[in-house]
This record gives sequence, structure tokens and C-alpha cells, in this order.
Amino acid sequence: MTNYFSSSFKLGILGGGQLGKMMLYDTRKYDIQTYVLDPSNEAPCKIACNYFEQGSLMDYNTVLEFGRKVDVLTFEIESVNIAALETLEKEGIKVFPQPSVLRNIQDKGVQKDFYTSQSIPTAPYKKYDTASNLKQAILSKEHPINFPFVWKSCTGGYDGKGVSVVRAIEDLDKLPEVPCIAEKMIPFKNELAVIVARNVSGEVKTYPVVEMEFHPEANQVEYVICPARIDIDVAQKARDIASSVSTAFGHVGLLAVEMFQTDKDEILVNEVAPRPHNSGHNTIEGSFTSQFEQQLRAILDLPLGNTDSKVASVMVNLVGAEDHTGPVHYQNIETIMEMSGVTPHIYGKKETRPYRKMGHVTIVDHDINKARQVAEKVKKSIAVITK
Repeated sequence: MTNYFSSSFKLGILGGGQLGKMMLYDTRKYDIQTYVLDPSNEAPCKIACNYFEQGSLMDYNTVLEFGRKVDVLTFEIESVNIAALETLEKEGIKVFPQPSVLRNIQDKGVQKDFYTSQSIPTAPYKKYDTASNLKQAILSKEHPINFPFVWKSCTGGYDGKGVSVVRAIEDLDKLPEVPCIAEKMIPFKNELAVIVARNVSGEVKTYPVVEMEFHPEANQVEYVICPARIDIDVAQKARDIASSVSTAFGHVGLLAVEMFQTDKDEILVNEVAPRPHNSGHNTIEGSFTSQFEQQLRAILDLPLGNTDSKVASVMVNLVGAEDHTGPVHYQNIETIMEMSGVTPHIYGKKETRPYRKMGHVTIVDHDINKARQVAEKVKKSIAVITK
């Protein structure tokens, strides 16, 4: 086994945001040298990595030269230059998850086509070059589409951006002229997620199913509840489908699989993320092995850790309040720190803006319903504002 610990080995991370920062909790625990590349000189990772470099993640030469400095390269965001990753892989640098996996995921249209080709259950969809082309197809009745439907940008969407519910033909005029998907709106009971870990040797483990509650306006995850409050047979079905998605991609690292539980208890795959994910933040306090430690174990081909939950947990996202842009202030944080089982995580972003993810809070309790009640109190108590 390679000596990763207290050695000259170097792990590179493309992206220096909160996901990278939380991964650094564990590189510090294991004394693994870590290099980080991010466009912002104030990236949250900067304070904890061994070497920080400011630069574009989409620039071929910047990513190439950075990758040549490390032994294993990973990423915490999908918007990176894949061509540079492919070159690095050819040069013998280990890149996980693999560039080939990222090519199938980075574009949501390609991702949906992949599900279809692999017989993975997903909502019916059609792809279009632009919103105008989509509008013309509807008007000409070339491709009949029932309203409402879900519009998704093929690239660039995150944290609720790049997704809209289209209720009338006029709604299309407000959308950007980019390649997109028109997806059938599925009646569902729950939005679920399963994180799958796969190491280089092919060992695979899934985390328990979580239930996600979304903010009605921002289209962001507001609460993550673990375990999901669903029938045990439905939970097993979700884990089995998530495992089949992982097998189809053949990824190394983590794969967060977001799914719908329909009114008929079918499980449909919505989309995936090949990295640590918002739906797994609760694992830091709630699981025997956090998703961030598991990412390290997977990409370094170490034995995967126990994915069982130690205790029930609910994660609350801390996002910037509406009408607040500027230097951040966490109002009433001391109030929530007085509550039993409550742990706040502050990401280190100095500037807040409406709905920007600034941190999260995990609430643990042996009773999931009590944890959910406390989560509600947390959400009502703390506010991310400017002074």
C-alpha cells in the first residue's frame, strides 16, 4: 500500500469550497498533504490545505499544471476542464472519479441519455438546443408536452439554479437560450437520496436513504432527514437502484444519487453528483464514517468505512437571508448552540447573498421526529444576514 500518511504523497482537490473544506477535516486527521486549486483567493479551503493555488478550474493549462503537482487528483465541483483531466490520466496521474465518468454526468442531457441506455428508471424527457426551439416544438405540436413540466439547463445548474417549472408557454420566454431538457413532472411522495461509495478495488457500500425537504422558493434542499421516513421495502429498493447506478457508471469515489419516490412507490433517478453531497452532510455527526472520510478511503483504495448511522439526524442548510448582501453575520447562533444535539458548521464564506449556502446545522437524536422538531426551531432561530 502507498504510504499516504505523514509522507511526501500529495492529494489534489479541484475546487476550494465547503465540500473541499470538510474533506480537509479528514486529511488533517490522517496527515495527508493536500493541494487545492480554486478561482477565489478567499476560498474556504485556503486556511486548511498545505498548498493553495488561485486559478480557473475551466482553464486547460491551469488544471493541467496543477494536476502535475500531485499524485491523486479529485474534485468537489463538476465544473472543471475534463480535457485536462483526460491528459493527466494519460500521463499517469490518478484522477478520481474518472474523467470518463464526469463526461457522462457534467451535461444533464448526456446524463439522462446514459440512464436510458442503461435501463435505469428515470422521468421521461426530451432534449432541445435552446428554449426557443423547445417553444417552437410545443407550438408546432411536433413534440406534444403536457403542462406543467420541468425545464433543466444541461450545464451550469446548481443549488436550485438551472431548474424551472414551466406552467405556461409564456414561461419559456424568461429562460436562457441554452441547451436544455424538458422533463415530465412526476407526482411523487418524497425526494430521496442515497450516497454510494466505491473504491479502486471495487468494494461498494451505500449509506442509508435520506429524505430531502426543499425550500419552496429557492428550490434548494432545506432539510435532510436520516433515516428517510419511508417503508423499509421502499428504502431497500432505493439503495438497490443507487447501487445499480453506481455499477453502470463504474466510478471511483462517491456518487450521490437523487431519486423520486412516486405515488405508486416506484423509484426514479433524478440526477447524480460524483462527489460529496449536501445530502450527506449529516454523516459527520450521524454516521460511523462521514462521507468526506469515505471519499478519501475510496479514491486512495483504502477499506471503506461503516456506513451505518450511529443516531438519527437532520441537517438544516444555512442560506443567506433575502435582501441581505454583504459581510456575513450569523444572528442568534448562540441560541441554537444551547440546544441539545445541535452542531453548526460555518463554511467560511465572508460575503452572504440571498439563498447562498453559508453553512449547515446537524441535529442528532435517537428519535427522528424529535430531531425534526429541533431542526424547525433551529431554522426559526438563526438567520444569515449582514450587520
